[in-house]
Amino acid sequence: MNTPNPITDLGRRQFLRSCCAAVGSTGLLSAMSQLRLMGAVAGDGAGDDYKALVCLFLQGGNDANNMIVPYDTTGYAEYAAARTSLSLPRDMLLPITPLSTDGRSYGLHGAMAPIQSLFASGQVAMLANVGTLVVPTNRSQYEARSVPLPPQLFSHNNQQVQWQSSVGDESFTTGWGGRLADLTNAFNENPSLSMSISLDGQNSFQVGKAVSQFSVNRTGVVNMSGTNNAVGEVRLEALKSVLAQEDVNLFQTAFGGLTKDAIDTSALLGSTLEAATPLTTEFPEGRLGDQLSMIAKLISVAPQFGLKRQVFFARLGGWDMHNNQIDAHATLLADIANGMKSFYDATVELGCQNNVTTFTASDFGRTFNTNGDGSDHGWGSHHMVMGGAVRGGDIYGTVPTLEINGPDDTGRGRWIPTTSVDEYAATLAKWFGVSDSNLPIVLPNIGRFAQPDLGFML
Repeated sequence: MNTPNPITDLGRRQFLRSCCAAVGSTGLLSAMSQLRLMGAVAGDGAGDDYKALVCLFLQGGNDANNMIVPYDTTGYAEYAAARTSLSLPRDMLLPITPLSTDGRSYGLHGAMAPIQSLFASGQVAMLANVGTLVVPTNRSQYEARSVPLPPQLFSHNNQQVQWQSSVGDESFTTGWGGRLADLTNAFNENPSLSMSISLDGQNSFQVGKAVSQFSVNRTGVVNMSGTNNAVGEVRLEALKSVLAQEDVNLFQTAFGGLTKDAIDTSALLGSTLEAATPLTTEFPEGRLGDQLSMIAKLISVAPQFGLKRQVFFARLGGWDMHNNQIDAHATLLADIANGMKSFYDATVELGCQNNVTTFTASDFGRTFNTNGDGSDHGWGSHHMVMGGAVRGGDIYGTVPTLEINGPDDTGRGRWIPTTSVDEYAATLAKWFGVSDSNLPIVLPNIGRFAQPDLGFML
């Protein structure tokens, strides 16, 4: 899979908006002043420490019904009968012992041994049945359409955007990661690098109004094509000279300034990463391992860029499994489990495991029943949170009743979420330094839900 190009993937209208914002310095400075004022009181003095939030987006819709599986005899028998060809053998499950219980017992997919270990030692928590919601919703309300529902519930594109924005009842403008960065950027000390860094091109999660996402390849900085040799270096210097000239045209001035800043920042970041002390932690080979390895390196050089707050975005595709699910899902879960374990080990090596929190997100869950060799688009799904500041070893929220046409089902085992994305995100935002009074800035709909703090963070 080719890495998305952050320039060609950027829409023309979005680019023009960014250019005008960069040139309209008076309005921009005014807005940033207000954001800095809000950021200064966001965490009641929490800005003296470093914190990083890492989003792992499982693009395509992870089938969490096979990630956390009933392990007690009765529960497993009901699971196996309903999932038929998608059910996992009980003897391949990895049992876990949550600190609290709902009367049932559970096991993890057999490919997730590193997560089982981190769960047992308290560095990983499980979040049950999380999903996009406009308001709290039950089955009778869903069937009667008596409450507003997320638009295009089972559509990949719509649900990816809604997960990353947390605002399902309005047109997309910003992501909750972008709003979080806008609010907390004041914690950073004259940063020379954006606090929002994507390892997989443009995304909705990090779109903000004041802080722009900066793209880095999983193997290093994004350089302009054709500049990696002697002739290319001459071309690059000539381009810099052209960009440095003053233009009377607003578009040309904005384009020149943005391009020059991007080139200079990439060069500075590249040289800083080259000079950084190599990590001894080994990461698994592959797309996700490379992304997480680069995030660890970026965290190691954060002080050199004046950064005390960082938001990262990594993405792994391939989760839309309408067929061949058993084998493909096992491979992806192993990638996630091994990558997350290596990343946690790297934060321990850096001495910042208590300051870095990693969480998973995905379009939606999958249907509990099968289409033959796979599953179809669902709704609520389980997720993982990892870090030294996580109250791990427990399952938070409510695991749905795993019954087709049961109290939590909308049909085929598409579970109605019992925890909203807003509540999940708000708990992370509070740990990051956002006060209760400022949570609605990051999560505009949080007031509609009962638990702005789910309790999984210290």
